[in-house]
Amino acid sequence: MLKLFGAFFGVMSHVYYAGEIPFEVKTEADSNDITEHPHDDKPWPYVCNKSFTMERNLNIHKLMHTGENVYPCSECGRHFTKQKYLNKHMNVHSSKYKCTECGKCFDARYALIVHRRIHSGEKTFECPYCRMLFNRNDKLKRHVRIHTGAKPYSCRHCSDRFPRLDKLKRHLLTSHNEGTWLTCHICQKKFSESGRLKEHVRRHEGVKP
Repeated sequence: MLKLFGAFFGVMSHVYYAGEIPFEVKTEADSNDITEHPHDDKPWPYVCNKSFTMERNLNIHKLMHTGENVYPCSECGRHFTKQKYLNKHMNVHSSKYKCTECGKCFDARYALIVHRRIHSGEKTFECPYCRMLFNRNDKLKRHVRIHTGAKPYSCRHCSDRFPRLDKLKRHLLTSHNEGTWLTCHICQKKFSESGRLKEHVRRHEGVKP
């Protein structure tokens, strides 16, 4: 049976930032109601201006600034707030959940199952408007905005709103000179997100997952 989409509305977007420049990012679900992540009136003590898509990653990053105890990975240097998170991460380095098609490793079995849909072509998430199928729920949610016209990401400098985070980041870069462009080392094309750059580089390398 096809798996219908979950709740697309009702969960707020948040701003998670480590410095003076916030980025608006999405959580598990999307919403037209945008609120900022609450912060104190005191000056923000973290001034590296890195942005994060998950609050947990921001909290880990702040611990690195304050010097508090975190659990570092001896293989790649990533830090985790709890031992159990580090143990889960080590599954990547031990190749416990490794894709037999492309060799990519994951920290959990479910993540590997979702990844394998790329190779198998399995698409279990159906758009309730046009019946188009997708292999991941997040891709379905982005697609549904075409039908609903939802634009959950708003610019903090102007009144412009966007349906996707990457479009907001590109707007911040081009219109407000906020953020950093990522450049392809092969053709020098610029991107606002590392994921987009990686996909682009795969095309140069002929990788077709």
